[in-house]
Amino acid sequence: MREIYLDNSATTRVDEDTAAVAMELMTGEYGNPSSLHGKGLRAQERLDTARRQLAEALGCTREEVTFTSGGTEANNLALLGGAEALRRRGKTVVTTAWEHSSVLEPLRHLEKQGFTLRLVGPGPDGRIDAEKLLAAVDNDTILVSCMLVNSEVGSVAPLAEIARGLRRKNKLALLHCDAVQAFCKLPFSVARLGIDLAAVSAHKLHAPKGAGALYVRKGVRILPRTFGGEQEKGLRPGTENTPICCAFGHAAEKMSRRLDENLAHGRRLHEYFVNKAGKFQGGCINSPVDSTPYICNLSVLGYRSEILLHYLAQRGVFVSSGSACAKGARSHVLEAMGLPRARVDSALRVSFCKDNTTEEIDLFFEALQSGMEEILPAR
Repeated sequence: MREIYLDNSATTRVDEDTAAVAMELMTGEYGNPSSLHGKGLRAQERLDTARRQLAEALGCTREEVTFTSGGTEANNLALLGGAEALRRRGKTVVTTAWEHSSVLEPLRHLEKQGFTLRLVGPGPDGRIDAEKLLAAVDNDTILVSCMLVNSEVGSVAPLAEIARGLRRKNKLALLHCDAVQAFCKLPFSVARLGIDLAAVSAHKLHAPKGAGALYVRKGVRILPRTFGGEQEKGLRPGTENTPICCAFGHAAEKMSRRLDENLAHGRRLHEYFVNKAGKFQGGCINSPVDSTPYICNLSVLGYRSEILLHYLAQRGVFVSSGSACAKGARSHVLEAMGLPRARVDSALRVSFCKDNTTEEIDLFFEALQSGMEEILPAR
């Protein structure tokens, strides 16, 4: 049975050349980068190269890149560490209701510690309004967090506009961005966007799971959340996962080099998908028209998401109902958009990568049609 993998926002297949980098570091240059002998120094050199590759892809300096275990840890470190460093200045944090759980959960933790949390919802079209977000900012605000590309509907937030407005209204507040779904997929630079903190992840870029990075703008102070070593300048102690970090750097450089080519391919796939969906009876697109081309959220009215997911998976077609970290729970993003429950409960997230084809989209819709004919509609 042929595999049709359309869940690339959850994770991607590792490219063979990227896997080879990790294997080389695991079996050849396997030294601890903190060791002072030759093997350790060579491992440190490779880690420095990976840090440079990530910095170039982010548009920052090497010194502003901290390796983590993934996007979740990077978000937690930025938000909890940033709030702790600034708590004497204020106790209000502002974010959107469409954020990933790795942003919402640490902020809810801060709320339990006495911070004030303000959530700003997206519009029914899935977009974030910069003026509405900035209206929630006051002199007590120390931190604002907004995802660059929403992981469920693919909306692209106006980060540059938010950054400019924040500097005018409260120049001391930090601006954090979960850039996991945008990194090396859409053209952006952390410096040009004007953000202070940004989280990225390896396994969305055809690199192995287990590595991420946090951009911390020079001059910004955040406090560590773990202790016990001087690695990563003490901000994230513990021996670095050198093989995966180096594979991450390799993948980021490769994806950055091919960004325009991959983006054009993604746009062709997205346009093809939307055109097919428009002719599909019962289909309803939840993503805005100007969303990232890599994500398209589709509701199949009358059919529950989990039933369709299982049916499709049995036929080798893999999609999701939302963020993988939600473990199948009803989408808080679609609920925040105010969509009817019938659309929320029947949503499928289809996400593309550089390796997908229009033929796979055809096969997805064929399998979906078969499922609708075999499965009784939800009551």
